[in-house]
Amino acid sequence: MSDVKTCACCGEVSEEQLLLQLDDVLAQNRSKEGALIPVLQIAQTMFGYLPKAALKKIALTLGKPYSEVAGVVGFYSFFSTMPRGKHLVRVCLGTACYVRGGKQVLESFRKHLGIDVGQTTEDRMFSLEVARCFGACGLAPAVMIDDDIHQRVKAARVGEIIDQYRKEKKPAKVKTQKKGGK
Repeated sequence: MSDVKTCACCGEVSEEQLLLQLDDVLAQNRSKEGALIPVLQIAQTMFGYLPKAALKKIALTLGKPYSEVAGVVGFYSFFSTMPRGKHLVRVCLGTACYVRGGKQVLESFRKHLGIDVGQTTEDRMFSLEVARCFGACGLAPAVMIDDDIHQRVKAARVGEIIDQYRKEKKPAKVKTQKKGGK
């Protein structure tokens, strides 16, 4: 794996440089009660995922066993120890979304991206995950890509949605497909 990671805020930065930046974050949070999860969130934002070197540094600096830190990361689905794509695709499979075709939408994303849930495309453009609820049940099925919520998504339209993210820097904030639309 390459030693260069892409940080959305500052371009290409080496893992070594990011670990040095993590030292600053840890210094600010070392003595704070309950700092583990906030530090993990910051680290994941910095690296794009949580590499083993970062987890070891966090455990050592916060005086926690590595097993505890790894256990927290494994427990919360928000955290990832695998590199994620530039765009995180989360398909809702909560009750309303599932009943209204969420499973078919997920299958269409799998097919179009050529990956399964929990995987990242070879070009590191997309990662695919399942979610349980975005609070858009009345507009199900819903898909969240990065911070954009796509509502009433049709499996037949998944390719068009993916193309928006391949072609544009940032698509419009919310994409809604009309009920009964093609």
